Amino acid sequence: MPSIEPPTVPPANVLPKVAAVRVAAGERLRSVHLPGVTLTVRSRPPAREGLPPALYVHGLGGSSQNWSALMPLLDGVVDGEALDLPGFGDSPPPDDGDYSITGHARAVVRYLEAAGRGPVHLFGNSLGGSIVTRVAAVRPDLVRTLTLVSPALPEIRVQRGAVPTGLLALPGVVSLFNRLTREWTAEQRVRGVTALCYGDPERVSPEGFRNAVEEMERRLRLPYFWDAMARSARGIVNAYTVGGQQGLWRQAQRVLAPTLLVYGGRDQLVGYRMAQRAARAFRDSRLLTLPDAGHVAMMEYPETVATAFRELLADTGESAVGDRIDAAVDDEPANQTTGG
Repeated sequence: MPSIEPPTVPPANVLPKVAAVRVAAGERLRSVHLPGVTLTVRSRPPAREGLPPALYVHGLGGSSQNWSALMPLLDGVVDGEALDLPGFGDSPPPDDGDYSITGHARAVVRYLEAAGRGPVHLFGNSLGGSIVTRVAAVRPDLVRTLTLVSPALPEIRVQRGAVPTGLLALPGVVSLFNRLTREWTAEQRVRGVTALCYGDPERVSPEGFRNAVEEMERRLRLPYFWDAMARSARGIVNAYTVGGQQGLWRQAQRVLAPTLLVYGGRDQLVGYRMAQRAARAFRDSRLLTLPDAGHVAMMEYPETVATAFRELLADTGESAVGDRIDAAVDDEPANQTTGG
């Protein structure tokens, strides 16, 4: 089986103390110490014993909280956990400073191996989508199904909204950006992120907005926040330029797991036009297109994404015994096709 382990891993980092991360009702957080990396894991008690495990992986600048709307909707079909990637959420930076796609994938694999939870139903959004695509390609033994929400896969014509992410990867840009935005409040920053990531920012509740502002304030106090952002953005850019067997599209073709692809018609970061290419690349794929969704459909339309995942389980024979597919979503327009 191909390995994505580095030859050596230096000692763990010592980190500053900041405000506690928010934990929603029914959730719990724990820290998992692994060689070279410490990961924060968000979980919910499963509805019953014996449910298959699931793991959720967030995107650039996100955290495990990005899955808090979807996770409870799947309590009855999976035993779900969500990771904070190294340097994001409440996870400290990796000891080796490796924020590449392979570095993040290595952290996911290490966790799955240490936890003994594989194979899992693996979810990924944006950067997390490219990470779990690589995991599924090189470690098929760890993956039952793959669900990708606006996965960051290489595009020839990059979305205009994604240009700042690419610029963030350039040396010196973070320092310049910090100087230009020194006076911005956390609330202003969250409004900007929301406008970029949501198809309709009005779908964010007042409570959700307040929680996001609180989390932004916490992150800005972390001395490594911008470094993690810049290095991870550089990892995305580098992955887009890699060809051959390590290219993300080539790896997508190697994925054996049944795959659910979710694309938003108002996504400013990942092109809606890439949906059909992805459906062709992943050999056993189902495509869910949400014309009004942005970049984070699992946050905007969690019920629709949950229903599509349940249908994936039913189609592939992965549904838990006695589980019933609940398809009652009447306020969320969706077009669903099967491809690949």
